[in-house]
Amino acid sequence: MPGARDLAGVWVRRGLFVVGGIAVGGAAVLMASLADAAQAGFRAVLGISPLIALVLTPFGFGLAALLARTVFPNSQGSGIPQVIAARDIEDPSLRHRLISLRVAAGKIVVMTLGLFCGASTGREGPTVQVGAALMAAAGRFAPERQRGLLLAGGAAGVAAAFNTPLAGIVFGIEELSRSYEAKTSSLILGAIIAAGLTSLALVGNYTYFGTTGDTLPLGRAWAVVPVCGVLGGLFGGLFSRIVIAVSRGLPGPAGRFVSGRPVIFAALCGLGVALCGLLTDGHIYGTGYEQAKALLHDTAETHAWFGPVKFVATTLSSISGIPGGLFAPSLAVGAGLGAEVAGLFQGVPVGAVVLVGMVAYLTGVLQAPITSFVIVSEMTENHALVIPLMVAALIADATSKLVCREGLYHALAESMVERLTGRPAHAPRVDGPA
Repeated sequence: MPGARDLAGVWVRRGLFVVGGIAVGGAAVLMASLADAAQAGFRAVLGISPLIALVLTPFGFGLAALLARTVFPNSQGSGIPQVIAARDIEDPSLRHRLISLRVAAGKIVVMTLGLFCGASTGREGPTVQVGAALMAAAGRFAPERQRGLLLAGGAAGVAAAFNTPLAGIVFGIEELSRSYEAKTSSLILGAIIAAGLTSLALVGNYTYFGTTGDTLPLGRAWAVVPVCGVLGGLFGGLFSRIVIAVSRGLPGPAGRFVSGRPVIFAALCGLGVALCGLLTDGHIYGTGYEQAKALLHDTAETHAWFGPVKFVATTLSSISGIPGGLFAPSLAVGAGLGAEVAGLFQGVPVGAVVLVGMVAYLTGVLQAPITSFVIVSEMTENHALVIPLMVAALIADATSKLVCREGLYHALAESMVERLTGRPAHAPRVDGPA
């Protein structure tokens, strides 16, 4: 019966999203474990002598860039632009170049290598690309659903990486698709649930940064909101503008050197990161998770220059061309920014200002204000600060657009689409089925 066949097809498609979501959840846990082990290994090496970073970090950056260009092409950077670009490309063979299982495997390997060598990168962005690749592989027999599968895989990757299911949904709508697709919403939700349950089964329930109860009482304390919003927007927009400019090619001799000697350029970026590490007694290496959590809960001292130097190290890591994400390092930079602002306002809860700084800087980088305040709220289960976080996100978004008119991930994705298809980035495309 046609009706029975149609019903079976519906359940097969739903099953693809669930199976893919389970795979994404497992991959997120694996990548988290590898990232933690790599950072622990790097700290152990530095325990012998911090000066080892002057050799290990440039060498590691150069090797990671070489592998990303030759062995695992299209694994560079965070991975989110690749997913956005893949959703914009109609040709299955070209799309496959960005989200194949080979690229996903390379992403995991080279991301881990970068963290073992001290890169100021994260694992959450790479989890999005790996999640999209796994979901696409699960649905290879349903090519008409590829765009929806990529969206679901990327959203599930964010949800599983941070244990933030709501942020995964918002990220999928606001950043990956920039539209609400009603016909795939339930399927995406199913993938996120499957990924989240898999993560819970493997590592248990947890809050990424731990719970906080800090609030900002109405009055003078709220002055930190516009201050953090403007500063986060300015620095986040500057970061995005630098990364976009380098990715598109700098003018003159500098541009020719970067494009002609990419491995040497990556090694020089690694040397810069190593110098930043020596300047801050090693605080800027890796994701920055521990430092951000310490600032949030005021449990340990970080370096006085942590925020600005982490900004420099993350910028160098991002323009080097090695695989690695931006979410965790951006939250760390924002935490450092918030801690600096908190020092100017006596009597205001430091943890609250750190959270506002996180949202402001992450919004400045991504220009995705809803994702930014939702993800930070979920990470800390702090619902009392939702309104000030919203305000900070709106201010940071507007300020960032004054510095960088394009959203970072979409600007990078447009360059990938142009490179792979030859059509202008803003050329109209007729969307197929989600």
